[in-house]
Amino acid sequence: MAKPITPVMVGVDVSKAELVIARSDSKDLKRIANTAQAIGGWLKTLAGRTKIALEATGTYHRTLATLAHQAGVELYLLDGYRLNRYRDGVGSRAKTDPADARLILRYLSKELSDLKPWVPPHDAFYRIQSLLRRRASLVHTRIALTQSLDDMPDLKSASKRLSNNIKDIERLIERRLKEAMAEVGWQSDAQRCKAIEGIGDLTSVALANTFHRGEFKNSDAFVAYLGMDVRVRDSGKQVGRRKLTKKGDPELRRLLYNAAMSARRTKAWSGLYETYLSQGLKTTQALVKLGRKLARIAFALMKNQSMYRPKMPVKCCAAP
Repeated sequence: MAKPITPVMVGVDVSKAELVIARSDSKDLKRIANTAQAIGGWLKTLAGRTKIALEATGTYHRTLATLAHQAGVELYLLDGYRLNRYRDGVGSRAKTDPADARLILRYLSKELSDLKPWVPPHDAFYRIQSLLRRRASLVHTRIALTQSLDDMPDLKSASKRLSNNIKDIERLIERRLKEAMAEVGWQSDAQRCKAIEGIGDLTSVALANTFHRGEFKNSDAFVAYLGMDVRVRDSGKQVGRRKLTKKGDPELRRLLYNAAMSARRTKAWSGLYETYLSQGLKTTQALVKLGRKLARIAFALMKNQSMYRPKMPVKCCAAP
């Protein structure tokens, strides 16, 4: 009987300039440049059954992830927060590139059964996400400049011109977003989301773009990807403080929060919002919970390819 082939596990620490590589079949570390040419040459040296894990690091990991997937190598992207907690859990005191490469290798070897192979998103996903983030940066900058120059009358005219110029760029980005959504055929899903009270153009685009990031098993998985699921820490009779995991895109969470602020003023959602408050939730908690509700409805509409049907207003029932 043939002996099963043990796959080679590889942990990669990614930085802008280079990759530090640790392998399960060697004690030596390898360093290569973080360029397509260097990565392509290294991938050709790998054995047939190789599994690679690396930490998701903004944009620096994308070249390796894309080329490895194209080469047919099984790849796993690790969450940075979870990896940091894992480092603390195993008692590692070092935080260097070589130490991180070995830590990622250890995580892959020990936790493989709980990991899901990475599947690349559609090219449009990153483009739309980047446009949304750039618009958010522009809005933040415009508001900050306006507030900073508000008490200087001699600069009021110049400040207004600058604000208008930034608004022009914001509108240009919004047109680019609509064009990008139409090109990939996701505009219909955005319209489904926009039909929900409180959800506007930008939030609907962000929700549809995230939905097409990959296959989500259910609304719980979708909410978890958004980082709007709740972390529970209880022990015995002690009930710990509930906090959001905040694992997803912060810009989408901001948009959903703003959508909830708009939704609470509508007849459809004002009653439910008041019910949350009557249950003892603070304003922010109630808005987050309402935002999560809106996200679940949006997911169901896109998953089932159905149209939104407004529900009867929910009446607030005060706690006895």
